[in-house]
Amino acid sequence: MSPSTTNRHGRIGRTAVLSVLALAVSGVLTACGGGPGPDVRVDNAATRPAAQAVTPMKRSEPVRVRIPSAGVDSRPVLPLGLTGDGELDVPPVDKADKAGWFTRGVTPGERGPAVLVAHYDTADGPALMRNVARMKIGDRIEVGRADGTTAVFKIREVQQVGKAHFPTAKVYGDTDRPELRLITCGGPIVDGHRSDNIVFYADLVK
Repeated sequence: MSPSTTNRHGRIGRTAVLSVLALAVSGVLTACGGGPGPDVRVDNAATRPAAQAVTPMKRSEPVRVRIPSAGVDSRPVLPLGLTGDGELDVPPVDKADKAGWFTRGVTPGERGPAVLVAHYDTADGPALMRNVARMKIGDRIEVGRADGTTAVFKIREVQQVGKAHFPTAKVYGDTDRPELRLITCGGPIVDGHRSDNIVFYADLVK
């Protein structure tokens, strides 16, 4: 969020029609930033997915997100829809310590790409993903679900990319196995906002 809009919701990207979702979004966290946190950069890296996919789980909404390597343990998970401008909402500044879930996609653990969003920082200070630089391939992202189960994902790929080149189809495109996308911001502040997005691609392992 820019300093001049600290009491407003941030927004993510313009919508784009994809065959796998009735409606998806570009996902760019254009409103992240303006905070006092240091510029953050992660190393882009990837590994192959496991040959044997885990059986998809039934639909159940996320209620908790744990990332041990980043010291994240947050609840509840905020539902994120589309704004009147056709953009995807992000957690508001006063709830920057919470993750959000794109409700028009699948729930974490279902077949397909579930999408979570969280801030690195805001104009008010560090946010939920302030330790994002500690995360790496092989780390676990655990998502507690409303039915009492936990979907456990392992990070397979880390990608930091300039917002002008956000990989919309890669993030929101359909998959034949249960996967997770966790999106936050990084890079230096340019015109009041973080210049990059950081995307973690993770596979369901349990």
